[in-house]
Amino acid sequence: MKESAKSRATFMFLAGLARPLMNLLMAKKWEGLEKLPAGGFIAAPNHCTEIDPVVIGHMLYNQKRPPHFLAKAGLFKAPVLGALLRATTQIPVERSTAGANRSLQVAKDVVDAGGAIIIYPEGTLTRDPDLWPMKSHTGAARLALQTGAPVVPMAHWGAQEVFPRYAKSFHIFPRKTVRVLVGDPVDLSAFKDRPMDRTTLSEATDVIMDAVTALLASLRGEEPPAERWDPSKNNQAKHGRFVERGSAPAKGKATDPVASDAADVQGDADETEGGK
Repeated sequence: MKESAKSRATFMFLAGLARPLMNLLMAKKWEGLEKLPAGGFIAAPNHCTEIDPVVIGHMLYNQKRPPHFLAKAGLFKAPVLGALLRATTQIPVERSTAGANRSLQVAKDVVDAGGAIIIYPEGTLTRDPDLWPMKSHTGAARLALQTGAPVVPMAHWGAQEVFPRYAKSFHIFPRKTVRVLVGDPVDLSAFKDRPMDRTTLSEATDVIMDAVTALLASLRGEEPPAERWDPSKNNQAKHGRFVERGSAPAKGKATDPVASDAADVQGDADETEGGK
């Protein structure tokens, strides 16, 4: 899937609008940029607030690597937003096995063409009370094993101070610094010749998330939990808004347009295909 000149021009125009705003909202510190591969790759960041995709997209765009996100299919039907998503070669996903497979095929085409695919393995904002990465879906691992593309773990910290999880307004003052740390591509060679079943994909996902968590621990200067938070063990849905302990029931779903359903759809497909 090759980007057209029109797609690149549209993306550059939108980025030209977004970059000054991002620079106004927060200071930035990006580390490990030299670890970004020259060819196509899969970026796997942590996810703790709704503006995370803009943070990662900003960093990649500044490295001349226009990002491609998985976005839920319904957004592509919106009159203005849908046109912008299509024009910038973003990838629609549907909540079905067939739809997830089509999405991963398009993502594979982007990676094969040298593009950067951003997949949030957690699928939605982390449910962990302390914002550590939670148990994740297997879409990033599946795409990596199917394509041979490197998976680059990333962690960022500080965006949640600018726009806290499920907030309704930005906290601009005092000015915050958002840090992004890029890690070495994850070594998934141990899974290369194994069957693409649930066990393989889950173990490969754990390797990816171990790398992401280690990067976040480095940024935070703290030790992560011994066990990743599991929403299913804590009576929490794996997509949409959730109720934090001690809070009133939430109305509606969270607005997490870029990532909320994407990895959930991949997870649904994995459950259908991999777990016999």
